[in-house]
Amino acid sequence: MRIGLLGGTFDPIHNGHLLVGESVQEYLELGSVVFIPAGRPWLKADKQVSISEHRLAMAELAVEGHPAFSVSRVEIDRPGPTYTVDTLEQMRRDLGPEVELYLVLGMDSLRELSRWRRPENLFALCTVVGVSRPGYDDIVPTWLDEIVDGASERVKLLRGPQSNTSGTEVRERASRGEALGSLVPKAVEAYILEHGLYRF
Repeated sequence: MRIGLLGGTFDPIHNGHLLVGESVQEYLELGSVVFIPAGRPWLKADKQVSISEHRLAMAELAVEGHPAFSVSRVEIDRPGPTYTVDTLEQMRRDLGPEVELYLVLGMDSLRELSRWRRPENLFALCTVVGVSRPGYDDIVPTWLDEIVDGASERVKLLRGPQSNTSGTEVRERASRGEALGSLVPKAVEAYILEHGLYRF
């Protein structure tokens, strides 16, 4: 079985994230896509991030009605900074060696892979999927061979849906009390309003 892992801060999860999930599921013929909200994202340690339970709840609301989508709280429950390699090792233990794991990353994240914790281990644990994003040029996969020999052979590049939606835009509109329209699922918008999120 093939399983896609789509991690992120998800502050909040928005329709762009769901479009990416649908795109990679179809392109890679995945049995399921697991959305993984970050617990304490170390690359955003200097930024304010909503509490994890809110981000988790919004992700769970967003995937309702998508039978192949689910949400994991593996990173939220694990103490300390969130490192993707730790998550992959745990998922590999939990799911067993017969499951093919596909780690889905935006092209911007793929460019920063050398800064990640133990990046060379990622390629032994999964196939890395780089999804194009507006405003970011695609990388040349052979650059990843500088991290570990043969890494470029464990990478798939996907011209993903060109959604310009960003978490920053959603938060800014919510802070002004504006309707979020087609940016997020209706259930997520209702949750943001109910809990007064992003009203700084």
